[in-house]
Amino acid sequence: MKLYGATIDHEGRCVHYSSSVDIVANKCYSCKKYYACFQCHDEQEDHLFSAWPVSNEKIVLCGSCRTELSAMEYKTHAKCVNCGHLFNPNCALHSQIYFS
Repeated sequence: MKLYGATIDHEGRCVHYSSSVDIVANKCYSCKKYYACFQCHDEQEDHLFSAWPVSNEKIVLCGSCRTELSAMEYKTHAKCVNCGHLFNPNCALHSQIYFS
């Protein structure tokens, strides 16, 4: 699965978010590409990041193991359902950017 953005390592951390738990990428509803963060997306595309309607569609990517998750799977787990890598709990502050 291709991950876009100003990434700085193989797990998808970027120049904007680079802590040990910043491994989640989100898919833009408009371009259907996974980006390390909304800022990376907005810097590289000709449109702003579009939130994805909450559904069972796989729209979140674990940068550690590349498992795709639905928004509901992501929102109800503090770590990847496949590899167990912890997610950044502060990402919930940006939930309205990624999910509608």
